[in-house]
Amino acid sequence: MSAPDSIADGKVRCGWSEGSLLYRDYHDSEWGRPLHGDDALFERMCLEAFQSGLAWITILRKRPAFRAAFDGFVIEKVAAYDERDAERLMADAGIVRNRAKIEASIHNARVARDLGASLDDLLWSFAPAARKRPRSMSDVPAVTAESTALAKELKRRGFKFVGPTTAYALMQATGMVDDHVADCWVNVTTS
Repeated sequence: MSAPDSIADGKVRCGWSEGSLLYRDYHDSEWGRPLHGDDALFERMCLEAFQSGLAWITILRKRPAFRAAFDGFVIEKVAAYDERDAERLMADAGIVRNRAKIEASIHNARVARDLGASLDDLLWSFAPAARKRPRSMSDVPAVTAESTALAKELKRRGFKFVGPTTAYALMQATGMVDDHVADCWVNVTTS
């Protein structure tokens, strides 16, 4: 399936990015590029959890509203949320209003705040060694040994909504792995 004329530019991309300009821009400028920083990684962890059961385009469309509603995903701010904040978030039509996911995000902020270490260091410690890019999207796994180990460690530390599939999506989104297909024009270096 080719991209609509309004977004086609002749570059070869991963097939999932061809459906909209928003997907294309996310693919070209963010997905698979190394991301560091506790708050930045906390945001991605939350958004991947909110995406569970939904299309990623839904989260991309709502990302500005999520950022506003969750105070930019600053861990210290979200960790201080109380029941009033949870109710405020449940009433915010700009985000995905799922009580379990909202409560998990607040809970996870508290866990991240109290880690005693960097969330960045913890997450990146599970990044696998670089490997060849997949030939096609059908060669991209949904779960790996590393994502399973990451999910297990996050759960052990008290995080919620971080199963192996969500952990792998987080690893892909933040550049811990490079799952751009072999002929995709995007060139990233994991680190």
